[in-house]
Amino acid sequence: MTAGEGPRLGRADMHIHSIASDGTASAVQILEYVESHTDLDVIAIADHERIEAAVECQRIARQRGGRVEVVVAEEVTTRSGHLLGVFLQAQLKRNQRLETTVAEIHEQGGLAIVPHPFSAFTKGMRKHAIMRVHRSADPLIYWDALEGFNPSTAGRYGRAATIRLAAELGLPLVGNSDGHTLDTIGDGRTLFPGTTAEDYRRAVLAGTTTGTCVTWGFVRETRIYGRQVRKQVRDVSRWGRRTVLGQDVPRDLGVPYDQLALHRQREAEYLAARRGARSSPGAGDGGRDPEGPST
Repeated sequence: MTAGEGPRLGRADMHIHSIASDGTASAVQILEYVESHTDLDVIAIADHERIEAAVECQRIARQRGGRVEVVVAEEVTTRSGHLLGVFLQAQLKRNQRLETTVAEIHEQGGLAIVPHPFSAFTKGMRKHAIMRVHRSADPLIYWDALEGFNPSTAGRYGRAATIRLAAELGLPLVGNSDGHTLDTIGDGRTLFPGTTAEDYRRAVLAGTTTGTCVTWGFVRETRIYGRQVRKQVRDVSRWGRRTVLGQDVPRDLGVPYDQLALHRQREAEYLAARRGARSSPGAGDGGRDPEGPST
C-alpha cells in the first residue's frame, strides 16, 4: 500500500447463473474459473427459481478452503418481476406477491435486491412495485439495495434511472455481472470495505457499497446469447428424451445426485424448524438484523 492509499476494497459478484438454469457452466466450473481467472473475493450463484448449484458451489468452496467465499442466492420470479435474494437458506417460491417474497428473504436472514430494474428485455421490476415495497410499514418488507451496475442490455437500459432512484430513496447500489458464461463473471461487481461475505453483508446494510461494470457491446452479447441458446437446445433434447421417450435422462443441474439428496434433506429440516419456531410462543419477526444467519 502506498502513502495516502486506504485498504483494498473487497470485490463481489452476486448474480451469476449456472447450467441449473440458463447459464452455461456448472457450479464447480464457476468456482474454478473465479479462483484462477478473477480477482473476486465473494460470489453468489443466483439461478432462476433454483439454489441447488449455489449450495453445491458453496460446499466445494468450503471443502477446498480457497480464497473465494460463496453465498447462496436465487433470482426468483415474483408477480412484479425478478427479485434477487442473497444469503438464502432455502429455495424461494416463484410467482408469489412481491411483498411475500421480500418478507421470506428477510425471514431467512437474507438480503432483498432489485436486479436490473426497469429492464424492457427481461422481467425487470417497475418503479411502482419498487416504491410499494419501499413504503411498506411491515418490518420484513423493505429493500436492501438496487442493482445499478449490470453489463447486459437488460442492465444498461435502466442504469441511469436506477442510480437516480437509489439516491432518491437512500438505498445502496451494487454491481453484478448477471453472468451466464464463464468469461462474463466479474464484468459487473460490487466494491465494499473488507473482503469476506459478512463484510459484504455489513456494507450493504450500512450503505457503503459502490458498483462498477464494463460494457459488453452488441457483438459480444450476441455471442453470449448464442452459447445460451445451444445450452437450452441440449436441455430441451434431454427433456424430450425423458418425457416423450421415457429414458432415464434427468435434468442436468451440474450437481452429483448424492449431494442433491443431501441438500434437499437439509432444506426440508430447515423449513420444518422454521415452521416450528413460528408457531412457538414469543416468536420474533426477524426484522432488519445485520447479524442474521449466513449462508
